[in-house]
Amino acid sequence: MSNYIINKSTIHIRKETSTYYNEVHTLIKEAFKNVDVSDHREQFLVENLRKSENFIPEFSLVAEYESKIVGHILLTRIKIKNQFQQYESLALAPVSVLPQYQNQGIGGLLIKTAHKIARKLQFKSVILLGHPDYYPKFGYKKASDFGIKLPFEVPLEYCMAIELVENGLSEVSGTVEYPKEFYC
Repeated sequence: MSNYIINKSTIHIRKETSTYYNEVHTLIKEAFKNVDVSDHREQFLVENLRKSENFIPEFSLVAEYESKIVGHILLTRIKIKNQFQQYESLALAPVSVLPQYQNQGIGGLLIKTAHKIARKLQFKSVILLGHPDYYPKFGYKKASDFGIKLPFEVPLEYCMAIELVENGLSEVSGTVEYPKEFYC
């Protein structure tokens, strides 16, 4: 499988619609097919999250290149809870790019666009479980630096958070509460 060299200015990021669902399902499956740390069910997670009350359509985005869907990202509403309070945030899961289009900035364009939309909709933060060498490029830091942890065991460097606005997590601490669809 050869890689395509693309010009990022020809990538169009748009809101996913139901007409893209089958193509996005296949895209996600292909994107994670050879990823060792994947359960290879990310495409089903996206399908389940679309049906969730925590789904916000503006946060399901596709990247289109030459009339082909080559990337997808989904942010979903989550809560961060401690014994005294709960806070609203977003979970990034997953970001997917077809293998032949990877390492060309498409994932980064999707992440930056999703962040911009989240700021516009007045969200203050995003939490993710992901590769510690990739996401810090976009401003993500260890969630533990903010006093945030995941509800399951995972090395701290894989659990990350970003403040979308200045001090967006300054008064937030606790454990992430994912929608039940994350566990299906």
